[in-house]
Amino acid sequence: MESVHHVSTSSKMLFSKVRKIVPPMLEKFHKGSLIRELYTGAPYFSAMASARLAMLFVIKGYSPNLMVHPLLPSSATVQDFNSTDAPSLAKPIIGMLSRLHALVIGPGLGRDSVTLQVVTEVIREARSQSLPFVLDADGLLIVTEDPDLVKGYKNCILTPNVVEFGRLAKALGVKVSSPAEIAKDGGKNTADRESAACEELSQALGGVTIVQKGPHDVISNGITSIISDVKGGLKRSGGQGDTLTGSLGTFLAWRAAYHDKLWDSDEKDNGKEAESQEEVQAELTSENRRMSPATSLLLAAWAGSGITRECSRRAFEAKGRSMQASDLTDEVHGAFLRLIGEPDEPKTHL
Repeated sequence: MESVHHVSTSSKMLFSKVRKIVPPMLEKFHKGSLIRELYTGAPYFSAMASARLAMLFVIKGYSPNLMVHPLLPSSATVQDFNSTDAPSLAKPIIGMLSRLHALVIGPGLGRDSVTLQVVTEVIREARSQSLPFVLDADGLLIVTEDPDLVKGYKNCILTPNVVEFGRLAKALGVKVSSPAEIAKDGGKNTADRESAACEELSQALGGVTIVQKGPHDVISNGITSIISDVKGGLKRSGGQGDTLTGSLGTFLAWRAAYHDKLWDSDEKDNGKEAESQEEVQAELTSENRRMSPATSLLLAAWAGSGITRECSRRAFEAKGRSMQASDLTDEVHGAFLRLIGEPDEPKTHL
C-alpha cells in the first residue's frame, strides 16, 4: 500500500482498523452478499462513489452500473396533494427496504412537499427495521423540522455543513458556537471547541453520529469525537458532499456484513456495547478486539470522511482550479487503496 505522508500516525492506525470492516473478495460471496445498490433518485455523484467503492432516468443515463427505480412521488405526480396519503404513497419504496443494506437520503431530493412527506414515512419505517441510513442536504431539512425522526436512533449518520449545523442546533435549542463563529474567533482551542459543539449536538439528538463538514471534518457520536486530519483539496465545488454520502452508504453496508460475521476478522468478541469514551477508544485502538456497533458506526463515518477528503486532494492536485465534483469520482478507488488498502485474505466460515 502506498505510504501516506500527510496523515498522522493515529489516523493510519484507524485506517488499519477500517480494513477490518472491508469485506475480502472471496469466491463464496454472491451478488448481493455484501452490498445491494438500489437507488430511488439518488444523484449521480453519491451513487457513483458507492459504485466505485463496491458498486430517475437522467441519473441512469450516466452509467449502466446504476440500478434506478423512479418511484418517489411529487406534487407533479399526485392529483390532489392537499389530501396526500403519504403512507400509501411510500409503500412501493418501503417494500424495497428489506432488500437493502443501507439508505442514502437527501442528495438531489428537493423540497417538494409531497416528496418530503413520503420520505418522512420511509425514514420512520427504515428506523423501525433498524436499517442504517445517511441523511444529507434536504434530508437534513426533514430532521430540522422534526428532530424526533432520528433522535436516539444510533444507526444513522448526519452530514451537515456549516449552515445546516447551525439550523439543527437552533431547532434543538442547543446553544453552541457555529463552526464559522469558532473559526472567526481563532485561537489554539479551535479544534477542541469544534469537537465540543459537534458532541453537544449529537447528545441533543440522543447519540446520533454526526459528520460536521468543514476545513477539517469533525465526527462525533456524543461519546467520542474524532477530527479527520486527512488533507483535502483547496477548492470546494458543489457535489463533493455527494461523494461523501455515497462512500458512507458503502461503509454502512460493509459494516452490516462485518457484524453479520460473513468472514472471519480474527478479532475477539467482547459481547458488550461500548458506552464510554474509554471503551470506544479501546475498541478503536485494539488490533484484535471486535468492534461493537456503536464504535463501528463512528469508524465508518470517519472512513467515509477520510476517503472523500483524499479524493478532493487528489482531484485538486490533478486539475487545480478547474476541478469539478465529477473529478472526485475518478479518484475513489485510488483513495481507498492509498488510505485503507485491500484486506488480507482471512479465514472464512464455509
